[in-house]
Amino acid sequence: MSRTMLDLAMFKESFGMALSAIRSNKLRSSLTLLGIVVGIFSIISVMTAMEVLRNSIEEGIMQLGANTVQLQKFPPGGPGGGRNRWRFRNRKNITYEQAVQIRDKATLAEAVGIEAWEFGRIIWWNGEKTNPNVSVAGENPEGLATNDWVVASGRGIMNEDLDLSRRVVVLGVPVAEKLFPPAVNPVNEQIRIDGSVYQVIGVLAPKGGVLGGNQDNLVLMPITTFFQKYGKDKDIHVMVKALNREVFDDAVEQSRMILRAARNVTPGDEDDFGYFSNDSIVKQFDEFTLYFRIGVLVIASIALIAAGIGIMNIMLVSVTERTREIGIRKAIGAKKRDVLYQFLTEAVILCMIGGILGVLLGIIAGNVVIGLWLGTSVVVPWDWAAIGLGVCSIVGLVFGVYPAWKASTLDPIEALRYE
Repeated sequence: MSRTMLDLAMFKESFGMALSAIRSNKLRSSLTLLGIVVGIFSIISVMTAMEVLRNSIEEGIMQLGANTVQLQKFPPGGPGGGRNRWRFRNRKNITYEQAVQIRDKATLAEAVGIEAWEFGRIIWWNGEKTNPNVSVAGENPEGLATNDWVVASGRGIMNEDLDLSRRVVVLGVPVAEKLFPPAVNPVNEQIRIDGSVYQVIGVLAPKGGVLGGNQDNLVLMPITTFFQKYGKDKDIHVMVKALNREVFDDAVEQSRMILRAARNVTPGDEDDFGYFSNDSIVKQFDEFTLYFRIGVLVIASIALIAAGIGIMNIMLVSVTERTREIGIRKAIGAKKRDVLYQFLTEAVILCMIGGILGVLLGIIAGNVVIGLWLGTSVVVPWDWAAIGLGVCSIVGLVFGVYPAWKASTLDPIEALRYE
């Protein structure tokens, strides 16, 4: 018989004996497993929850289209606190004229969207009204593409609408569903916003929500019409969509330089505006959660070390209880290596069972707690699951070595005399 076949036969025998030993001491094994389960559960549940949040951000908060950067008065995340709040609030708004300069001069841009916002509005139609939480945006035609909005029915905003300042609007799905019964097509209907009447020309396809919010609860109108109603002294957002991914960074830098020149920023001074892209949002989230993840890993590691000590203790007890069995095995020809392999296998299997339970419970908990709240799809962190099971194997090996070595070095004659 080849060496490989002998090793496989020895592994099969050790595996069977390990399972038999675990089954014969169910309560003791379960209590020993608990520490491993808690440690792995802590890691996997948190990492699953973080991955669910990250996916929610990628699917939801990424309101921008692909290869798009947004320039605005405030940095991503708003004004901030303390002195930063006043520093950012004292910045001058980005003006429509400055935004137009970017649109006209950005040679690396496929489209440049320009927009301004009003929040907390009520929309009326035939006595029906929305809650006072609808966002109203003034947009140019490119604003739909750069925000990744798709018109599901009707049409979007056109240049003619801007030139003539037409009183037309495109509705988000929640607004349309709130105002109009299923039998009524919103397109060509008349709605009222802040006392003014507008004609509905289209309805957007839904984009979904993020962190419990709803990105679709909005109304779009031509930006010139928006200025007539709400004034032109608004902070303008500029969305620059690069020609392709390869020139994205260059397009961002070009747009920054155009805006700096338009705002008379002195060379060497920092930008007096903020900008962000989809990638920067995800990067900011990863940086924000980094120390939290590290903290969880440290706590979980302590739990795993404590569990490892428990496994070493229970394996030493097992060696003592099975001294006569070890003596019989050695008397009929078992070598040190065979006994060592048997007890190491038992320690690793014990840890792996705990690891598998911890991984499964962690994935379930992470998806239930965060995934159901956000309504996102199920996430399985395969990388962390593999890391968790790998750590369990290491814990089993490290803390199982001494009991296994002690068992393998027992004198067979003395072991057979043990009562």
